[in-house]
Parts: sequence; structure tokens; C-alpha cells
Amino acid sequence: MAAFAVLAGAGAAAAQTVTIAPPQNVLQLSANSTVEVQQDLLSMTLSTTREAADAATVQTQLRTALDAAMTEARKNAQPGQLDVRTGNFNLAPRYSREGKMTGWRGTASLVLEGRDFPRITQTASRIGTLTIANIGFGLSREQQAKTETEAQAVAIGNFKQRADELAKNFGFSGYTLREVSVNAHLGGPVQPRMMAMEAMAKASADAPVPIEAGKANVVVNVSGSVQLK
Repeated sequence: MAAFAVLAGAGAAAAQTVTIAPPQNVLQLSANSTVEVQQDLLSMTLSTTREAADAATVQTQLRTALDAAMTEARKNAQPGQLDVRTGNFNLAPRYSREGKMTGWRGTASLVLEGRDFPRITQTASRIGTLTIANIGFGLSREQQAKTETEAQAVAIGNFKQRADELAKNFGFSGYTLREVSVNAHLGGPVQPRMMAMEAMAKASADAPVPIEAGKANVVVNVSGSVQLK
């Protein structure tokens, strides 16, 4: 048993001395592609503010205004084209400069969102109990997925071309792929045009709100390593 223990210990020591050589001729690289696409999603937030001496009165007024707005908005609602949902509902006390509570103030909002811009703006113009507080543009899931597929194909092509060129520049005939990752994101903030906001303030209560969507950038990055051969 003692001899076996010694031999086992020697084997363990030998195993610990075995080292794995680091991979040779491995190249790390990345490539990307950016595709510009027209924004096809409009998000319009309508809100109202009420003030009163007690919280119950403010809450009742906000609920009445919001219910009326939702009733009007739902007349034109259509999945994907015009979706209607409630936004923030906030109720808080008001204080004087001396720190004394003087009443309550509340805010309620409604969000109209979808791909049918005329339907959304016309619906917003018919809502009399809320006013437009914010306009935003973006990409629908369908548009973003389609654009990502396009950008991904270009980015992968760029990665392969760059890997081939680098392999030849280093004196190799080609390469094999070791590992790779693909990531996509929207580039840059998505904001409404200022001209739309200015025109919105001048629009009459019964006229559609003028808007103008911009463009968004869908960026796909491909990174990884290749084995030169």
C-alpha cells in the first residue's frame, strides 16, 4: 500500500507539470455594417395636469379626462397601426414657500403608438381633454428585424473579406473560423424633428398634427478570432 501511494503521488506530480501550448497564428478581428432606415414607428404622448385643494378631487378630474381621451382613441385603435395605452399617473401635494401644504397636483397621460402616422395624428387632434406633451419616432420590430438581417449579412461579408486579406498579408493561404459573436444595436438617439414640434404648437384643435419622421441607423458588429493556415 505504501509503494502504491508513492507511485500515485509521483503520477500526480507528473500530471501537474503538463502544460498546454498557447494557440499559434490566431488573429483577433472585427467588422461592422451600418444601414440607414426610415423610422416607421410614431409614439405620441398626451397629458393633462389638474390642481385642487384635496387629492380626491384631483384624482376624479384626471380620471374623467383620461377616460374621455381613451374612449375617443379606442374608436380608431388597430393593432400595430394605432395602439392605445395609459402612461404615467402622478398625484402629489403642493407646498408654499413657507413649507405649508396648499393643495394637490396630479398628471395623467395617454400614449398613442403605431405605424399609421395619419391615424395617430388625427386621433390626437380629436382628443380635447389632453394635450400633446411629447412626440418620438423609432423602428417597429418588423422593420428593425428586417434591417438587422440586411446589416448582418453585410457585416459578416466584411468580416470574412478582412480575415482573408489579413491572412494573405501575413503570408498565409487562408484561415479557419475559431469563434465569432454578432451584436446589433440602434445607433444614435431617436428624436422628433424640431419643425414638427413648432408646427404642433400652432396646429388648431381639430386639425391633424404635422410631423416628420427622420432616419435611424441599425449597426451590426461581428467580432471573433480566426486560425491562420
